[in-house]
Amino acid sequence: MSTAAVDAAPPPASGGKKKLIIIIAVAVLVLAGGGVGAMLLLKKKPVDVEADGDDAAPTKHAAGNAIKRDPSKPPVFVPLDPFTVNLADREAERYAQVGITLEIDDPKVGDQIKAYMPAIRNQILMAIADRSANELLGRDGKTQLAEKVRRETSRALGVDVPEDDAPTPAAELDEEGKPKKSAKKKKKAAAPPPSLPIKAVHFSNFIIQ
Repeated sequence: MSTAAVDAAPPPASGGKKKLIIIIAVAVLVLAGGGVGAMLLLKKKPVDVEADGDDAAPTKHAAGNAIKRDPSKPPVFVPLDPFTVNLADREAERYAQVGITLEIDDPKVGDQIKAYMPAIRNQILMAIADRSANELLGRDGKTQLAEKVRRETSRALGVDVPEDDAPTPAAELDEEGKPKKSAKKKKKAAAPPPSLPIKAVHFSNFIIQ
């Protein structure tokens, strides 16, 4: 009996070793999993920061390009019927199709524009017809035309508008319709535009053929 008892004692010790090995293995797996999780978190943080930077950049860009207006005085836009005008080109028959929208501050001016529409359209047609295709192809030419239309429309409404500077001659424009450097030197600093009932002129369509 005593011999059997002595022989039966070792198995429990072997089972304890197995449990100890299993516990150690589980602990190693837990530690390894924690290390992997920590590495993933560390890698994820820079991505989150970069994403926040990308989201902030467009907001700043949009704010920088936003048009500042007085909320208490919203503008009024008056679209005009499209204009089709023969241009002043002599070498070839060219014409322009132009869509114009007038921007005003006072809604009452909108009623005046409707009342004087025939005179306004005549003034705008004449202003466009004085230009050549080369003069209107460039940005500067379109900007000059917009200011001319603003003045002529205000003049048609009965406002005393001083004469603006004559447009840059076609001979002094480059291939893109912009004034050459020699032409820019001849011009003095332009005076600020006068206060007119027409705040701005916007082109909704501009085709030259």
